[in-house]
Amino acid sequence: MRDSRIALLRGVWLFERCNRRELGLLARTATAVRAPAGKVLAREGDIGREFFVLVGGTVEATRNGVRIATLTTGDFFGEMALLDREPRAATVTAVEDTDLLVLTCRQFLSVLETMPSVDRKIITVLAKRLREIEDRFLPEEQHIDLAAAHLLAAERSRPRSPSRSSAGVPH
Repeated sequence: MRDSRIALLRGVWLFERCNRRELGLLARTATAVRAPAGKVLAREGDIGREFFVLVGGTVEATRNGVRIATLTTGDFFGEMALLDREPRAATVTAVEDTDLLVLTCRQFLSVLETMPSVDRKIITVLAKRLREIEDRFLPEEQHIDLAAAHLLAAERSRPRSPSRSSAGVPH
């Protein structure tokens, strides 16, 4: 069971640079959940508090009532909730009985405190993804430090635990 969880998490782009030990910690920390058909897993506009990986089943994502995606085994959603705690961009509903791995923000922060290397690897992957988006959609002259500006903004908005921040320094 643990190996299958690790294999699923290895397929999540957010964790693509994590090694087996790091993925193992994420797999042990995540909670297995079964959602019945019709269950709303994430609601557009709500603040995100968890990340989901589909172990089996199908979910549908809608935005403003319009279907934008159908996700199946190995797909994932809610990853940005782990990082920015912003409102959800879509509503996600189980189309059939669905098995999921769920990682809450609190569980994710626990992983980062136990194994800070995960944090750096995620930032590296996000920077890579942002550069790929820039290369596809922005003229070359607009690339200058856009990734750095986004990473700095994300770093400033990310919650800090007392054990990881300097004493007396406000965040």
